[in-house]
Amino acid sequence: MNIHVKNVVKDYGSHRVLDIGALSIKKGSLAGIIGPNGAGKSTLIRIIAGLEQASKGEIYYDENTLHENHFSKMTLVFQKPYLLRTTVYNDIAYPLILRKESRESIRSKVNAILEEMGLIEFKDKKTWTLSGGEMQKVALARALVFKPSLLMLDEPTANIDPSSIAVMEEMIKKINNESKTTVIMITHNLHQAKRLCREVVFMHKGNVVEYGQTGKVISQPQSPVTKAFIQGELLI
Repeated sequence: MNIHVKNVVKDYGSHRVLDIGALSIKKGSLAGIIGPNGAGKSTLIRIIAGLEQASKGEIYYDENTLHENHFSKMTLVFQKPYLLRTTVYNDIAYPLILRKESRESIRSKVNAILEEMGLIEFKDKKTWTLSGGEMQKVALARALVFKPSLLMLDEPTANIDPSSIAVMEEMIKKINNESKTTVIMITHNLHQAKRLCREVVFMHKGNVVEYGQTGKVISQPQSPVTKAFIQGELLI
């Protein structure tokens, strides 16, 4: 799915948190969004996901503005996972149930992703008994099981163990490579951005300051603000 952001503004009262003239993320991209706290990263991704409305401007999904049909093709994984109070199996199966897939298809797809993500032993566990890393892996598995056209991730690997991060990164790369899913991922970890993302968007004070190939933006930033952030300086 191609994403085009055009003249998007988001105001909370008199406070403007987002002001983006144009941003285009092509179908099949694996794009990271980086920037300091308060840059507007989460606000942008929530607007793209349809969870918030822009004060002005439009988001285009391919060539169309947001329509209810788009919701069945995209998903957002949060930093803090929101799981159903049920078993791991049922939680991951839920998107397939909503799409009215057959019982056999659901069983096959859920068991396959449980195996791939090292979660098969947790199949019958209650979701609220899982560790943080296990919960985040389940949230990602639920997002991937129906092969979305657009996958959005808001700090999905923050504060979890390295082994879980490795599994999640491999699954994100896999769906991007094999299904050509467009991936937009917020991360504070520049090493993760370099490791995982082919393109990065650098945001500051609600604006897109720089967007391009990850290696070029991080090693040869064009903006002094981008350079300061990458060098670890505190941005005000």
